[in-house]
Amino acid sequence: MAGCRLLLDGYMPIVCAAFALWGGLVNRLRALVVCLVIACAAAAVPPTAAATTKTNWSVLEVPAAGPPVRVADLAARGPAEAWATGNEDVDGLMRPVLYRWDGTAWSRDTSFPGSGESGWLGKVQFVGDEVWILHGRDGAGEILRRSADGWSTVPLPRTLWTYQDFAAVPGAAWVVGEDDTGLKVLHHDGSGWTEQSVPDGVYYLMGITARTATDVWARADTTTGAGVLRWDGTAWRDAGVPLPPDSNVHTILPEPSGRVTIGGSRYTDGVARTYLTTGNGSTWRTTYPPLGDTSTEALTRGPDGALWLPVVSDRAFQSKYARVNGARTTFSYGPERPNAIEVRPQALAAAGPALLSFGTAEIYGSKPNPMSERLGGRS
Repeated sequence: MAGCRLLLDGYMPIVCAAFALWGGLVNRLRALVVCLVIACAAAAVPPTAAATTKTNWSVLEVPAAGPPVRVADLAARGPAEAWATGNEDVDGLMRPVLYRWDGTAWSRDTSFPGSGESGWLGKVQFVGDEVWILHGRDGAGEILRRSADGWSTVPLPRTLWTYQDFAAVPGAAWVVGEDDTGLKVLHHDGSGWTEQSVPDGVYYLMGITARTATDVWARADTTTGAGVLRWDGTAWRDAGVPLPPDSNVHTILPEPSGRVTIGGSRYTDGVARTYLTTGNGSTWRTTYPPLGDTSTEALTRGPDGALWLPVVSDRAFQSKYARVNGARTTFSYGPERPNAIEVRPQALAAAGPALLSFGTAEIYGSKPNPMSERLGGRS
């Protein structure tokens, strides 16, 4: 027994040293693991990581309409002219509403034909010195035209069940929709209307936008899923855009530079994820900004060169906007609106050096009514 004690006493320093060494290794290993966790967490944040920035969005007062109001479109020619369209509820009937921005304030325009009748207003476009607006009136469709001489109308050649969208540029206009015989693409060449055919396998067109009379884009529903068509002045053809699989298309944004940006959502395991596909005339590139399942219908190129769009706000009393500039996405909030249940900008437009938004705000105890905000410009 004494020999064993002497043996243990002799080995004890060695054992203690071993434990000390092991403890040091454990501590170093723990430190290494912590460093790896931090590094992995940093690596897990993509280069498109979103941040919230402080910007100077300001409230623009909008004359009230008959709630609930539904906003259709917003377009701006410059800092002193913008138009917003939609419809209001009057005694249970839908009636068109039109607002004009003069660079200082929003005012309601009731001078257009059919302003006091049931109906609706859709997309608004600037065509040369004129303003063109798609108008539904007593079930029939027409285009409102505003020039220096006032308002006039261009009736559509046939009544459609559904008017999906409208686009106009100098020398041409298109209206797409459906009637009892199926998809219709109505084309105006400046003098009259004709119908255009689309490739086989196209069920309907959900939206249309034009850069010129011979460069027009449409988002389509086809036998193989979402697709993009292009009119080249001769025929509608598949544009050959490599859309993400299992995706849809919310918007197509062709720009004077030749760049085209397409926004939509891709569904993976039942969850939608927003994507942006950009083409430069020769190649297409798809990115996935951290926008969740945000609709890109209001996507626009801001005066700062970045892409802007409204997103669902996590604050009941403030709107929220996303700015996508290359690989970087940032968010900003609109002004606080007391007692607001929901502040929802639904359309954006660049107005000179400023960015205008138009949408609805629902204040506690009331139904949605028009709202507008501005980033930049005079406060």
